[in-house]
Amino acid sequence: MNFLSTRGHTAKASFSDVLLAGLAPDGGLYLPESWPHIPADEIAAFKGARYQDVAFAVLSRFTAGSFSDAELREAIEAAYGDFDAPDIAPLVQTGDNQYLLELFHGPTLAFKDIALQILGQLFSRALAKRGGRATIVAATSGDTGSAAIAALGGLPNISVFVMHPKGRVSDVQRLQMTTSTHANVHNIALEGSFDDAQGIVKTLFADTDFASQISLTAVNSINFARIAAQCVYYFTATAALGKPATFVVPTGNFGDIFAGEAAFRMGLDVARLVIATNANDIMARALNEGVYESGISHATLSPSMDIQVASNFERALFEACDRDPDWTAAAMNDFARERRLGIPQEVLASLRTRYSAFACDDAKTRAAIAAVYKQTGRIIDPHTAVGVAAALKMGHLEELTASSPVVVLSTAHPAKFPDAVAQAIGALPPEPKRLAGLKNLPERLDVLANDPALIKRFISSRLAA
Repeated sequence: MNFLSTRGHTAKASFSDVLLAGLAPDGGLYLPESWPHIPADEIAAFKGARYQDVAFAVLSRFTAGSFSDAELREAIEAAYGDFDAPDIAPLVQTGDNQYLLELFHGPTLAFKDIALQILGQLFSRALAKRGGRATIVAATSGDTGSAAIAALGGLPNISVFVMHPKGRVSDVQRLQMTTSTHANVHNIALEGSFDDAQGIVKTLFADTDFASQISLTAVNSINFARIAAQCVYYFTATAALGKPATFVVPTGNFGDIFAGEAAFRMGLDVARLVIATNANDIMARALNEGVYESGISHATLSPSMDIQVASNFERALFEACDRDPDWTAAAMNDFARERRLGIPQEVLASLRTRYSAFACDDAKTRAAIAAVYKQTGRIIDPHTAVGVAAALKMGHLEELTASSPVVVLSTAHPAKFPDAVAQAIGALPPEPKRLAGLKNLPERLDVLANDPALIKRFISSRLAA
């Protein structure tokens, strides 16, 4: 399996190359040279199978040539050994033809665990084969950071730097990162937004001398290994239902929903992919108005989605323009310069064949939490609630969804966002054992200004210590 860059100016790479590099040298994102195909009868046979076995069937299509079957199976079993749900990603019915796909049963109680636990296992194996060290710099809007720390904290020959926007993640999200005792973990509270943090990561990669010197890599969803791992639950959910589903995905950086497109391109029959955004509605505006334009990042009840630049949208654009790397590179350069991209009609039409998009504000988020609690007794987190609110807006899509189940991806445990839940239902969610005593632990973090040069010096000083 070979991989190419969406911008076309990078040599073909293996899965291990992609895993350890994260971002392509030309600034693009890696994708398979051609999508592997999983036959319909094999997908149907996933019904009732162990999640780990489905993960092997999907991931082995990408990892061939980089990991043996035995290595991949060992990594998968280790990755999912500490999940609270035996099914890993259980599908829960909440109404007539309505479901929640619960993705928050891992170590940090968020969907990022499903991808990052396997990424960590594969990363350490790939690094052991090649030798040397790696420096991981992760921008996080709340959950990626803690999941990366849970997966990579304490591993040899790896240094982990996590940047979160100061004051714009929940207290639980912050504490899950800053109470880590691993010596290889360094937390930065950035005086800026997630988009600022993500911009710094891209700036560090663009400094090729620095990136090479510290063996820089990324574990954000710009790393294709994340996308590959997230494909799996689209397959397991569809197999469990026995029919194509409309998946409603709370969306920030566009990785989780692009994994649905990836599954489709591998042969999964998907009725529709629905983008659900909060007030940071860049993706809803892009799909509905044809203009991809970043604005001011708004702090909301769903902070992991407070993003105005959805990095993985580049992958969707690349596929929608028939994999034209020259157009993609020019479009992304234009957007980087102007913060605005008018999407050509033929590209927009291609996107709309697969995606729909809806946005909701905090009031609708609270209302969705309250409605689900009243109807089912279940407590959902505010990100899942954004998905539920989007599903309620799909009235004009009835002709597309009448015969297909509607599956909302439930991306985080409600206890990670107790204040938002309390606003909606007047009570705090129960605290799971994994969070017990978290608030009593000492924190380790450095507050730094939004300055790439300052961040570079900080990283260099910690690596030299």
